[in-house]
Amino acid sequence: MRTLVLGGTSFVGGRLLEHLHAAGAQVTLLNRGSTPPPAGVEQLVADRKIDASVSAVLRGTQWEAVYDVSGFVMAAGGSSFEQLVDLLDGRTGRYVFVSSIMAYAPSGFFPWHEDQPYRDDPATTYGGFKASAERVLLGAARERGFPATVARPAAIYGRENNIYDMEAAMFTRLRRGLPVLLPHGGLVTTSYGHVDDLCAGLLALGRHPAAVGEAFNITGEGVSSAQYVQTLAEIVGVEADVVHVPDGAGAPRGASVYGHLFAAKHHGVLSTDKARRLVDLPPARDFTTGHRETYEWFCASPLADVDSTIADPLWGAGFDLALEAEVAASLRVRA
Repeated sequence: MRTLVLGGTSFVGGRLLEHLHAAGAQVTLLNRGSTPPPAGVEQLVADRKIDASVSAVLRGTQWEAVYDVSGFVMAAGGSSFEQLVDLLDGRTGRYVFVSSIMAYAPSGFFPWHEDQPYRDDPATTYGGFKASAERVLLGAARERGFPATVARPAAIYGRENNIYDMEAAMFTRLRRGLPVLLPHGGLVTTSYGHVDDLCAGLLALGRHPAAVGEAFNITGEGVSSAQYVQTLAEIVGVEADVVHVPDGAGAPRGASVYGHLFAAKHHGVLSTDKARRLVDLPPARDFTTGHRETYEWFCASPLADVDSTIADPLWGAGFDLALEAEVAASLRVRA
C-alpha cells in the first residue's frame, strides 16, 4: 500500500512508520528534511507552514493512504488544510488526521463521546488548531466526499515519548526517592493510551470503510493523578513521597512544578465505544501493562541518567527536580 506520512520523525510518527513498515506498506515521509527517514522509507522535503512548499512536492501525487501526525504545525502560522484537501482530493483512498482530546469543549459529564462540542479557542492554540483542522477535513468529507477520518487520542505514553514531564519524569522522581507534587487532591482524571495501541488504531482507521467521514476516540483507561502515581510507584517498586499542592494561592509557581496532565484543564475521560463498534479497534493494553513495558524501555534509555533538569525544544515540556524539591519543602513547612 503506497502510504504518505506527514510528520513522522518523533514519537507517534516514528512509531507509526514502524507499524506501517511491519504491515508491508510502501511508506514515504514528508518532513522539513532536518531528520533523515528510517531505512526503507522514502522522503519528500517540505515545510508544512509554507503552502507553496507543500504544493511543490505533493501536486499530482497518488496515495492509497495519508496519515497526518504533524501535531504542532500551528506553532508558527498554521497549516492550510483547505490546500491539502485540494491537492489530495481524488488522489488518496484515505486521509487519517491525528487530532486530540484538546479539540473538545470541556464538560463535567464523563465519558466524552465523539459528538462532544468543539472548544471555541483560536487556531493558534493547540486545541483550537486541532478543532479547526477537523472542521475542514470532516466538512470536505460531507460536502465533496473527501475520504477523511479523524483519530482523537488523549494522553499518549510509551517508548520514545518526547513529552518529558509525563512518565519519564515520574519514573525519575520515584527511582531517586524525590517528592511527587500532586495538585487538586490527586483527583484530576485523564485517559491514557499507549503509543503502539494508537498506531494500531490508526492503521485500522486507514483501512475500514466505516471510518470515512467520522471521528473516533482512540485511547485507553481513565486514571486519576493519584492512581497514576501509585501505579508507577508499584512498577518501580517503591513507595511514592507524595506532597499535596493546595489549590489557589498556596501553590507556589503553580503548574510549573508538577506534571502538566495533573492540571485541572486535563480533567477528561474519553469513550472508545464508537471505534470498537464500527472499525474493529484492536484491544488496548491496560494502564499497568503499558507502563511496565515503558519502564523497561526507560531504564535502558538515556532518560534514566538525566541529572535534574530536562526540556524538549518542540513542546517545551520538561521538569526541574531541584525546583520541585524546593516547593515540596516549602509546602511541608506550611503544613
